[in-house]
Amino acid sequence: MERKSAAGSIRNKERSKKKFLDAVGKILKTKGYSSLKINDIASVAGVDKKMIYTYFGGMDGLMDEYIRSQDYWSNITPESLMPSPEDGGKAFAEKLLHAQYDYVFGNKELQKLLLWRLSESRKSLKKMTETQEENGELLFKFIADPYFGEHSQDFRAIMAILISGLYYLNMYSSLNGSIFCGIDLSTAEGRDNIKKAVSFLVDETYNNL
Repeated sequence: MERKSAAGSIRNKERSKKKFLDAVGKILKTKGYSSLKINDIASVAGVDKKMIYTYFGGMDGLMDEYIRSQDYWSNITPESLMPSPEDGGKAFAEKLLHAQYDYVFGNKELQKLLLWRLSESRKSLKKMTETQEENGELLFKFIADPYFGEHSQDFRAIMAILISGLYYLNMYSSLNGSIFCGIDLSTAEGRDNIKKAVSFLVDETYNNL
C-alpha cells in the first residue's frame, strides 16, 4: 500500500508540475510575458499557488524549468554532440542549424521567450543564454576549434551570424509578415530556400576558411 501511495504521489506531482508549465506557455502565447504573474499562473493551472514554491522553489525555478523545456539549444545534450571529427563537424553544424530553424518556426512559445530575452533583463532568461553558450562551447572547443586552428574565432563569428539570423527570420515572419527579401518564409519553398542558403554558407566556410 505504501509503495502504491508513493507512486500515486509522484504521478500527482508530475501532473501538477505539467499543469504549471502548460499554464506558463498558455499565458505567454495569449497575453505575453508581462502577464506571467504567480496568481495568474496558478489560476490557469488550477493548482494552489503554494505548490509553485513546493515543486519549483518559487517563480524563478518555475521559469527556469519552463525555459529549459522550450529552448532548442538548451536541450542539446553533451551525449548528442558527437559529430564526426573528420569533417570538423561540418555535417553536424549544418544539421543543427536546419533543426534550429524548424524548431523555432514551430514553437510560438519559444519565439515569445526570445523576444522577452531581448527586451528585459531577468535571471531565468540570462540562465537560458548561459546554457546555450555552455552547450555550444562543447561543439566549438572539441571539434571546430581544433579543425580551424587560428581561424576558430572566425568560424565562431560566422556561426553567431547564422544562429541569430535564423532566430530573427522566424520571429519576423511570425510577427511582422512572412515576406523577407522577397522570400515568403511561411511557405515550404521559401523555408527550403533559407535552408539551402545555410548549407551553402556552411560549405563555403569549411571549404575556404
